[in-house]
Amino acid sequence: MKLRTTLILAAFMAACMATAAGTATAQAAPDAPAAKHQPGSAAPQSSTTPAASPQAAAPAEKLDPAKDAAIRHLLDLTEISKMGDNISTGITHEVQNAASRAVAQDQVPKFMEEFKTKFAAAAPSGKITDAIVPIYAKHFTMEEIQGLTKFYESPLGQKLVKEMPAVVQESQQTGVEMDETAALSILRGMQEEYPVLKQMLPPDPNAPAPAAPAPGPGAGDSGAAPNPPPKTVQPGTPATPKQ
Repeated sequence: MKLRTTLILAAFMAACMATAAGTATAQAAPDAPAAKHQPGSAAPQSSTTPAASPQAAAPAEKLDPAKDAAIRHLLDLTEISKMGDNISTGITHEVQNAASRAVAQDQVPKFMEEFKTKFAAAAPSGKITDAIVPIYAKHFTMEEIQGLTKFYESPLGQKLVKEMPAVVQESQQTGVEMDETAALSILRGMQEEYPVLKQMLPPDPNAPAPAAPAPGPGAGDSGAAPNPPPKTVQPGTPATPKQ
């Protein structure tokens, strides 16, 4: 679920950025009236043709092999190098869940085997590490990479690597529970104005228990204890003398 949410958010952000870029381009270059082309004359040159971007034309900067190796060692220490495998496993799991609902059950194993083979060829997990290396190189100097490596090689650094997944998960769970509690409390307070919420919300565990029904008539309204039934004396048994 977290992976699917992350992918959806990433796709949404990419779409928003693409839309914003398209809107900015359209605003910067409004449509000009088309010039009539006279027969025999050269085609008019568009004055709005964008010039080639020097950044796009420039070749990618080659990373120093020593820094490349240092970053890959740091990624191994922090287990970031496992990200590709983790993402592939998560996506494969989501595909299998979808296939189990959309594909005939007897065809699911063959479908998944074919998907895994093609997926591994099209998106090898090592490519994600290859893509992460230049990102680290852009944000950290060689000295900073060496300093991070020294820390993560220490016992405290290794403990941080092992404990952080649980710390992040528990922190997220705590935050979700707090926000859900607040949201439910607000929605329950809006039930009188929006009665449909009563059918949607779960029962409130903190709500007071309903009052017990009042006793019916003849149940001893005066509060006096009822008289005990008289003792039955067996024939031939002498009565107990009064003291």
